[in-house]
Amino acid sequence: MLKKERYKQFVAHFSAKQPDAETELHYNNPFQLLVAVILSAQCTDKRINQVTPALFQRFPNAKALADVTPDIVFDYIRSVSYPNNKAKHLVGMANMLVNEFHNEVPSDIDQLQKMPGVGRKTANVIASVIYNAPAMAVDTHVFRVANRIGLTNGKTPLAVEKDLVKHLPQESIHVAHHWLILHGRYVCVARSPKCSICELTSICRYYERLNKATKEISQIPEGN
Repeated sequence: MLKKERYKQFVAHFSAKQPDAETELHYNNPFQLLVAVILSAQCTDKRINQVTPALFQRFPNAKALADVTPDIVFDYIRSVSYPNNKAKHLVGMANMLVNEFHNEVPSDIDQLQKMPGVGRKTANVIASVIYNAPAMAVDTHVFRVANRIGLTNGKTPLAVEKDLVKHLPQESIHVAHHWLILHGRYVCVARSPKCSICELTSICRYYERLNKATKEISQIPEGN
């Protein structure tokens, strides 16, 4: 199948099935999403959603977070991965948000990445979710699923990002990020992907290769 056709069918499928797919992180404003995404690095959204209610109640805005030390923040996020580093990042991010960005979460990818704890993936999440920008955040789910389906052959997150942004319709890029994440989280899981319930097998390169290998094995004469 040509890449152009694979993308076309991918977009058509999810546009019909999950037209309004969105992040599973809980938030009420751009500041809260930024905090949640920073915390979510190498951690599950479920865990972050358990931690953030108390955190947001104690620190409802950037000024409140900037006014404390990381050890105070640590007490609220001790159950997430790398809490020491993330506490420092959150306080540093809040200070920059207050002092350099006038309490406004920027929409520009480069500006976002100036803040502690904000790498390219996090910046792309904020730009796409908050500002509906045509930005593609590539996490482990997006990287795995995009390669398995055959949307890309990218060997690095940046290569995958560029490939997806190049071939997806611009108006679909911000939601396609969620399509890939959710599909990877619940169907195309890392170990033993659930091909039996997947509705993308007709366009999936991984499934095609799996079927081919299975047929070749079945054709081997017994006793060989």
